[in-house]
Amino acid sequence: MSSSDLDRVTASPIAVDDAVLDDLRSRLRSTEWPPDEGNDDGRYGVPRALLEDLAKYWADEFDWRAAERAMNAYEHHVADVSGVRVHFMRKPGVGPRPVPLILSHGWPWTFWHWSKVIDRLADPGAFGGDPADAFEVIVPSLPGFGYSTPTRPDMNFWKIADVWHELMTDTLGHSRYAAAGCDVGALVTGQLGHKYADELYGIHIGSALKLSMFTGDRAWDLSGGQPIPPDLPDDQRQRLIEIESRFAVHLAAHVMAPATLSYGLADSPVGMLAWILERWIKWSDNRGDLFSVFTRDELLTHATIYWTGNSIASSIRTYANNNRYPWTPSHDRMPVVEAPTGITFVEYENPPGVHGTDARIASFLAGDRAQWYNHVAITAHSDGGHFIPWEIPESWTADLVRTFRPLIPRPVS
Repeated sequence: MSSSDLDRVTASPIAVDDAVLDDLRSRLRSTEWPPDEGNDDGRYGVPRALLEDLAKYWADEFDWRAAERAMNAYEHHVADVSGVRVHFMRKPGVGPRPVPLILSHGWPWTFWHWSKVIDRLADPGAFGGDPADAFEVIVPSLPGFGYSTPTRPDMNFWKIADVWHELMTDTLGHSRYAAAGCDVGALVTGQLGHKYADELYGIHIGSALKLSMFTGDRAWDLSGGQPIPPDLPDDQRQRLIEIESRFAVHLAAHVMAPATLSYGLADSPVGMLAWILERWIKWSDNRGDLFSVFTRDELLTHATIYWTGNSIASSIRTYANNNRYPWTPSHDRMPVVEAPTGITFVEYENPPGVHGTDARIASFLAGDRAQWYNHVAITAHSDGGHFIPWEIPESWTADLVRTFRPLIPRPVS
């Protein structure tokens, strides 16, 4: 990206006003705590003891300014993309010809969930890799998330893909680029690979869902309203219940009544923290110890980004908008996503009856989702949970590089 391209965006280091932080601490200290007897095991949701400890630390000890300094070690910019505010973090590549790469996060992620891979991608030589694999890394906050607020009330994943393409090509001046994403960001990235395949080197995603997953009358129900088959083996039955329970609560609330939920979450930092903390607990491969994946400071850095960006309401509304403004294909060719696609799976999210990494890949190839993608590289890992680039950054980076190395012309020595 040239300096003339940067002239089209505004440098915007992260600097939250003291008054916002003072108000946050005041709200935390005045929390009305409900009784929570019998919930030490978390069966009723986030245990009060865990939440209260985090809230006290957030109010009295957490150092947001230290978090700001860590984030501001990278460039931060804000761009107006056809009326949509986009905040993005950037690190220039260190290599003979860095390739522009845009990374899309999910919910309840923030742009900072990519912080463990951005240096590896931008400067592979510093980590023992080949400088020819370097990327110019663009890490936006999805519109309605973090500091890409406020945003349009109709924003959803496929509209974000249009914003991303304009950001990368028109605003930043790249004629061709690479894209990667996880969770909702995998849908954004998949849509880029569907609609704009000719202008991408390829994509890499942390899952391979159908882009049509939010269409229909029961988009909030992963089972599609189907009962559990009565003859399903017990282990598969329990696995199915476990997986569906991870997602049922937030999917139903976000798709069906995001505004109702938002009033409480936007007013109470403890309420907001509880809602997103439960996902960090259940979706990460923490083996019963959340702090093996996230430190208290890391958890509260992400939470503070949501709070100070006033983004919890607009971030969860995107789920309802995915359904209210359903995805429609831009072409009828197969595969639906024509851009060359790399995929990373983790065993923690294996479906019922699938055991091990090889079986996960085989299960995907045998299912009806594989035909949606022009997949060129598929890897599965025994470690790591839903937050793949955060939990297993070295493995995820290696997967992405393996995907793109044959797709991008190598510089001539």
